[in-house]
Amino acid sequence: MNLSEQLKQELEKVLQGDPWYGNNVYAIIEPVSFEAAYEKPPGSVHNIAGIVLHMLSWTEEVMDRMNGLNAQLPSSGDWPDPGKPDEEKWQNYVSDLKLVNVNLLGVIQNFPEEQWNEPIKDERNRELGTGVSFEELVRGLIQHHIYHSAQIALLNRIING
Repeated sequence: MNLSEQLKQELEKVLQGDPWYGNNVYAIIEPVSFEAAYEKPPGSVHNIAGIVLHMLSWTEEVMDRMNGLNAQLPSSGDWPDPGKPDEEKWQNYVSDLKLVNVNLLGVIQNFPEEQWNEPIKDERNRELGTGVSFEELVRGLIQHHIYHSAQIALLNRIING
């Protein structure tokens, strides 16, 4: 199995499979009501809708980098404002996260095997996640998805008891 297939399988497992650590990203997000998605418990910096938009933004940015664009903050912002509670918007955010990950899986599947260990164009900047190889970029996004899905699970548990 080549690296493209390995990374694709790892991302699929985290998103919708059976990861070792527990529930996958979509299993964590699916039961979140739109009311809970917009609620911000005391002491929380972000609500669930904001975290989902953050995950969406960074997935788009990773895809842009893999398609040869210069690294930058995501075009929609690091932490886009989810706005006022709206059930349709919440469902769109979840659908958009799924769609962008389907697109990323296609980019990973078709990525030239010989380029995985090449560095992306930019110097190392921890906050932007630059100065790493394409493999590290994708593995970092997988870790990012796991980290933020855990936050979503905790927030949903706090909100719903």
